[in-house]
Amino acid sequence: MRTDLFDFELPDDRIALYPADPRDSARMLVVDPRSGTRTDSAVLDLPEFLQPGDALVFNDTRVISAALEGVRLRNAVPAAVAFNLIKRVDGSRWRAFARPAKRLETGDRIRFGHATTSCRLCVLDATVSAKLDAGEVELAFDLTGDELDRAIEAVGDTPLPPYIALKRAPGAADRSSYQTMFAAKDGAVAAPTAGLHFTERLIEKIQARGIARHIVTLHVGAGTFLPVKAQDTADHKMHAEWGSIDPDTAAALNAVRARGGRIVAVGTTSLRVLESAAANDGRLSAWSGETSIFITPGYRFKVVGALMTNFHLPRSTLFMLVSALAGLDTMQAAYAHAIEERYRFYSYGDASLLFLAPQTG
Repeated sequence: MRTDLFDFELPDDRIALYPADPRDSARMLVVDPRSGTRTDSAVLDLPEFLQPGDALVFNDTRVISAALEGVRLRNAVPAAVAFNLIKRVDGSRWRAFARPAKRLETGDRIRFGHATTSCRLCVLDATVSAKLDAGEVELAFDLTGDELDRAIEAVGDTPLPPYIALKRAPGAADRSSYQTMFAAKDGAVAAPTAGLHFTERLIEKIQARGIARHIVTLHVGAGTFLPVKAQDTADHKMHAEWGSIDPDTAAALNAVRARGGRIVAVGTTSLRVLESAAANDGRLSAWSGETSIFITPGYRFKVVGALMTNFHLPRSTLFMLVSALAGLDTMQAAYAHAIEERYRFYSYGDASLLFLAPQTG
């Protein structure tokens, strides 16, 4: 499909720079293509739009401090360079976006942090082991494994998306506000942002409504949020992300569907795990591995019946995904309404609850 079909104009002041407080006070646009209805509501009212016996599926990935400010050390001429880690290669190597990548050559040494007498992990050194396409490099760190993980947490910052980071620096509050209440497993370099809206009081309302809660894992990569630059979606290559679903969760969700309940993915990350793990008949099994699933209109959903998600970038794979789920015309109209009604967009913005359009074929 033509990429420009997924373009739209978004006023700059619709981009949220800070989250709603409290988290569940964000607005929520409910879109049901089955009835052709569109409802302005609030996240705290989510249970009212679901039925007892439905199941919400959350992502328990935890965002690491993947934004690193470093100094290139070459011929005694230092140069400032910034990196966003995007994918772990092995125990000591990461792929990263570099800014500006033109300052780097293979073999360059990079130093992060500042050495102190009391903090051994407050300085971290790496070598540029490869230069890749589109501003990516591979960094080989001097540390490995858990020790490297601790050092990255010590010297790194919260990896806010570019549309926030270009307007303000990350603050201490972002270390908690850019994590969901479900965050448990380190590995993401961007937040599963739909999960940011949930609080203990919302979970209590969900439980009282008789809606089940289940957990999957997808370690979100920064490439998920990038605009598609190819003129045709068929020419776009997705970044792979690692995910998993355990046997008990798969069995429980199969039972939900067998009883007539809906599987409601909280975030496109949870949806991608579920659709990657499902057989053609919608049955789920235990699964783990990398997925580069790219969902565009024409995709036939196997297991997910609804999606709670934020408002996404123009020309992004995520806007293509929601258009596949609810219909392109429906989502174009929904986003026009959201812009007109001053909904807050992107990672710290408001939410939408989208029901699956009738599928044909």
